[in-house]
Amino acid sequence: MSQPSSLPVIGVPRETFPGERRVALVPDVVATLVKKGFNILIESGAGTEAGITDQAFINKGAEIISDRSDLYARAGIILQVRGAGANPDRGPRDLESIRPGQIHIGLYEPFTRETVVSDMAARGAIMFAMELMPRITRAQSMDVLSSMATVAGYKAVLLAAGQLPRMFPMFMTAAGTIAPARVFVIGAGVAGLQAIATAKRLGAVVKGYDIRPVVKEQVESLGARFVELELDAADAEDKGGYARAMDEDFYRRQRELLTRVVAASDVVLTTAAVPGKKAPVLITAEMVRDMSPGSIIIDLAAERGGNVELTRPGETVVEQGVTIVGPLNLTASVPFHASQMYAKNIATFLMHLVKDDGLTLDMDDEITRETLMARDGEIVHPRLIEIYGPTDTPDGERRQP
Repeated sequence: MSQPSSLPVIGVPRETFPGERRVALVPDVVATLVKKGFNILIESGAGTEAGITDQAFINKGAEIISDRSDLYARAGIILQVRGAGANPDRGPRDLESIRPGQIHIGLYEPFTRETVVSDMAARGAIMFAMELMPRITRAQSMDVLSSMATVAGYKAVLLAAGQLPRMFPMFMTAAGTIAPARVFVIGAGVAGLQAIATAKRLGAVVKGYDIRPVVKEQVESLGARFVELELDAADAEDKGGYARAMDEDFYRRQRELLTRVVAASDVVLTTAAVPGKKAPVLITAEMVRDMSPGSIIIDLAAERGGNVELTRPGETVVEQGVTIVGPLNLTASVPFHASQMYAKNIATFLMHLVKDDGLTLDMDDEITRETLMARDGEIVHPRLIEIYGPTDTPDGERRQP
């Protein structure tokens, strides 16, 4: 199908972040976009780590490009899993290939990567951060964070089951009854709920906790017991549906009340994170030492510093027989389905921007407005301006938030 001149060429570079095995588009999604009139360029080998061959992309209508700089030169839209902000060491190598007006869509960690995001903006890129997607009904099919959290919650339980010196389900055998493992999930967001569901499917006895009391029904609907603490958590959720950071006195009291539940658990999975902030410490070293030897903790907040005092991001620590795992980029360990979900999210968002066979930035639309980070050489997202302060405009004046 010939491409209408109003639709830019899409380019999908190979991911360069160490250990990143996902790819921004998969063949079935490529086929859908080709039918919409897009031409798609895929860097050779982009899907290899996810089990997708170059030929699979070709079969669905994409063109394979071996020269990365040529892909950037020809593409008007760049789709990535990890944009330069989320790939701070290797991502900036692509800066020279970015040209004014080129659209970049991906994950950017915008609240923690000021320099890289600012450098991309200065090149004139139009930048959309998928992690800024508003949590509204219209945007559910574009919610990358929820999709990736689903994968992480599932894989975290398998990681724990593989290391626990017990079996998860109860067994009635001729050699006696095997008691089920006791799993405690802290944080009942998407990752936590998926972890609860997976642990239940494996036969464990599961408890769940969240500072947001409104999730009790969701936890119990999955067959887990909701742990209720005597805490005032009325302001625990912001208007976007994310957990809100609480003060240290709240977390201190929370740790005191959680101590007994943690000590009685064979597996603890922590998922508590606040966007753009260091993860709160929910489990102290003393609480870890109260657990039975052989117990496992999987800290899904490791990338934000960890919910466990003893967590070392990217490492496994053993403290008095208790194993604390701080996985990084856990979703990349399930690259085929993680890529499939990510590709569907990002393609749906891209089609949201297409109006009347052309790409349109409708700033009256909440989805477009909330995800747009930069255009015309400037950072334009209000939350980023608030964090980073005013930036220089082309005429040398200071732009105020």
